[in-house]
Amino acid sequence: MVRSKKIIVTSDASGACDAARQGMLVMIVDVIDMSTTLESALDAGAYAVLGCSPDFTRAPVPVSPEKLGQEAARLARESGSGIVVVAEPRVGEEEERISRCQKVLREIEREKGQIEAVVPNLGAETPRLVAMRDRVVLAVTDSGGVAFDAAFSQGGQVITGTVARTLEQKGLQPALSAVRRIMENLRDYHRGIALVAASRNSLEDILAAQFISNLLLEERER
Repeated sequence: MVRSKKIIVTSDASGACDAARQGMLVMIVDVIDMSTTLESALDAGAYAVLGCSPDFTRAPVPVSPEKLGQEAARLARESGSGIVVVAEPRVGEEEERISRCQKVLREIEREKGQIEAVVPNLGAETPRLVAMRDRVVLAVTDSGGVAFDAAFSQGGQVITGTVARTLEQKGLQPALSAVRRIMENLRDYHRGIALVAASRNSLEDILAAQFISNLLLEERER
């Protein structure tokens, strides 16, 4: 199916928002560390992973942490599990992390979701802090989380990918997992595939998004 789909590389919440409006499958690439944290959560057996904006963002497009809170609670009910929230800053007290994501936490609680832990966004090391098997893992972060939220708020289907070493994957494996996830989620109604570098100021995100795009193009040639 990838042969008939447009593949683009874009950046930031604005690019994610535009791609979702166009009906594209959106993959957020935030190597340090949101998408690497979520890939590691999947390695650890997470039921589902999501991204979300913190309470305050300068993104020039709409975001809705409340919608992500509702989705996290819905998935938790579906799986019969709890929710692990990943938040920033990486270094600091838990109270500071909690203070930055009150909107989504309140919505989860309103929807009767069970928040089991709020942990820092540390990439491959995050699943070592708390059990994630069968949990819904929600990353509330400034770059990747905001971009995910922006696309999700437009009704887009949003997934994540990375090229960095994760809890269980190394070398080319994380990038190949990203390609496989795109292929598994791509549907006839998607008008294309958007690889979104979480920040245009992060060279690692831009290069990673382009690298995954190149792998997809290779898949197209097979």
